[in-house]
Amino acid sequence: MASNSRLSASERHRLWHPRGTLCAVCAQLPHGFGWRDPLRSKRPRPSVWFCSMACQSDWTRRARAGVGMVDLTEEERAAVTATMQRVALLMDEIGWGTQLAELTEAQVRALIEGAVEGFREAMADQARANAPEVPF
Repeated sequence: MASNSRLSASERHRLWHPRGTLCAVCAQLPHGFGWRDPLRSKRPRPSVWFCSMACQSDWTRRARAGVGMVDLTEEERAAVTATMQRVALLMDEIGWGTQLAELTEAQVRALIEGAVEGFREAMADQARANAPEVPF
């Protein structure tokens, strides 16, 4: 393989980009914001990736506060509540009396996509709201 100085920009991007991972806050595709444990010398070192500086700041704030990742945080609970409102709108279209076994594949897909997208958006909105203002 050629040295890093001879690689094109897209080839250098492939060397460091976190393929197959999602943002640690909102589960969107990451866009170059990341963190690696500087204290751990053994490979692989723990690392997380983010889609934006807002998500990176939110994760850092929660990590410094010692928020555990096992139970839902207050932000995640709020995101679930926002998601419930979105799913309720879809259920209004489908009909509340419809049993789960009677749903079509398209209806189930719409419910799942609505729930996942609603949660992602709510988490990203909260990260943006909690992010400090950039001083430049």
